[in-house]
Amino acid sequence: MNLYHPESDFKETTEEKTKKNGFLNELPRAVSRPNTYVLLDGEWNFSHDPEDRGLRDRWYLGHTYDHKAQWPGSVENHLIEAKGLQPNTQTWNDKVVVWYEREFVLPKREEPLYCCLFQLTFGACGYETTVWLNGHLLKTIEGEEVHYGEYTSFSYELQEDMLSPVNRLTVRIADTMDADIPRGKQESHVYKRGGIWYQTYSGAVRSVWLETVERNRLRSRFGVVSIVEDQLVRFHLTTRIHDPGHYTLRLSVYERGQETGMPVATSDYQLLLEAGQKNQRVVVEVPGAKLWSPEEPNLYRLEAGLIASDGHISQIEAHFGLRKIEARGRFVYLNNSKIYLDGILYQPGTATYEEMKKHMYAMKELGCNLVRVHIAGVDPRIYNLADEIGMLLWVEVPSPHSSTKISRQNHWAELQRMLALMETHPSVIIWSLYNEDWGIQDIATNPDTRQYIIDTYHYMHINHPQFLVVDNDGWQHISLEGKLKSDLLTAHIYTPDFDRWRELLGRLAEGHMEGVAVLPLVIGDPFFYRKQVPLLVSEWGGFGFADYGGPSDSEDRTEKIRQFKRELRKHPIAGDIYTQATNIEDERNGLLDPHSGELSVPPGLLNTRNDSTD
Repeated sequence: MNLYHPESDFKETTEEKTKKNGFLNELPRAVSRPNTYVLLDGEWNFSHDPEDRGLRDRWYLGHTYDHKAQWPGSVENHLIEAKGLQPNTQTWNDKVVVWYEREFVLPKREEPLYCCLFQLTFGACGYETTVWLNGHLLKTIEGEEVHYGEYTSFSYELQEDMLSPVNRLTVRIADTMDADIPRGKQESHVYKRGGIWYQTYSGAVRSVWLETVERNRLRSRFGVVSIVEDQLVRFHLTTRIHDPGHYTLRLSVYERGQETGMPVATSDYQLLLEAGQKNQRVVVEVPGAKLWSPEEPNLYRLEAGLIASDGHISQIEAHFGLRKIEARGRFVYLNNSKIYLDGILYQPGTATYEEMKKHMYAMKELGCNLVRVHIAGVDPRIYNLADEIGMLLWVEVPSPHSSTKISRQNHWAELQRMLALMETHPSVIIWSLYNEDWGIQDIATNPDTRQYIIDTYHYMHINHPQFLVVDNDGWQHISLEGKLKSDLLTAHIYTPDFDRWRELLGRLAEGHMEGVAVLPLVIGDPFFYRKQVPLLVSEWGGFGFADYGGPSDSEDRTEKIRQFKRELRKHPIAGDIYTQATNIEDERNGLLDPHSGELSVPPGLLNTRNDSTD
């Protein structure tokens, strides 16, 4: 086990600055904090709890662990290693409970106790995570004794009276095949592994770290809404206060890579803050701002500081870009210019962060300007990378697999967790609420299901206007009083037959709502297309995947893709998403190697943005 020496200090992030954007961000988060931290990754003690006895027997007070496990890693792999099973063996069927434990030496810190405290953060873990420190149950900053969710980070503030020179950290993780929880394409009681459904991949999937944070601070999250016409940037920040009083919020905007000199813009805001957490929106004018786009991914660096009356400052840092995305008539506009979306479906599966980086560069090399991250959560640094290299992103809430009141509550909670940590990025332009009716199978017959989606669509428009929103991608979009509750009218069209492909694209472009995809494109009240919304073929191809037909040979597949893409551009369609980037389990339709990122087709194959037909 990797223990830290008592005399050792935290790792100084400020010693590892990059030339581009200030702080080297080795932690799985999008926003940096110029503080001190130590990773708790590495070897942990590990035990399977098949009878779920650990809580009753109070393992958090002391337990003899049977095995070791490397954190981060999945419950599934840890069980395979512990039981000596073959790779890819199914390790659990209904419910799994596992426990992890390690010790860590409390590092020395230079900051005085009255202004700073220790914070423990899990980059992602779940689906249910419970944590004890030296036998004391911890509550998240949001007050949860059990944290639910497995795609986003959560934190604990550690009380001084709980800490010792050497500390014992105990973690219980539980997951089930419950179809009411957000699962994405991981198997459940409803959808079993095989075909397009994958093995579960849960548990300790991202890093965990200990850091010092100020008692009164800005949390490591903020949102950005820019209005390109007035060069105003609306920042949404979150304060965390233990000592009520008067504070100054100071925002400074710098050119990306600028380490010294005057900021491009700066502004102070006087705040009277009570104890607890509070969201606050402020506006900064950035005169002469350069806009962000895939061709010119211009980014700015924000330093945001919360200054106490005694002058002590809490600071966070991140980059952002000014951009505007709109759906106008038949087309999508970026920064008031029409753009065609040459996209690809991306399912990262069990890929590591380093592999996902290779995938992003490879998809750029393919000629894509958009990646649809398919109902999955990824390392937040990937969103930063997309910002840097100029890749548009379409993100999605991992869906539950059943349509119930509880599944809708879980879906809403997952959406809120993701939004809180993903509002920063100019690359993220589209959000899908659902995909192909997964988790909303009764959308055509249940008014409660449709009303939830309608309400969520309106919520996104009011609170997150920087995104386009798709209600249910693929088919069965909702119409209320003839108004589509989706910014894009999307269709999933799979056929290896070119004549059928041409026919279906023609029907789509003419505004036919039936006979295009598997199910009607629109449900609810009558909807008359009349060129009032952009059309996207948001999934097509699948060549090489046995159930979809088409060629598996690389040369034949290349020619087929070219042929199908040429036909796409002959129609008034705003974009398309080829399925898909990499092979994953039974789906053998990828265009790049899942480990190396090497392309199996020619570079630029999916780039048709110069093939304008208007």
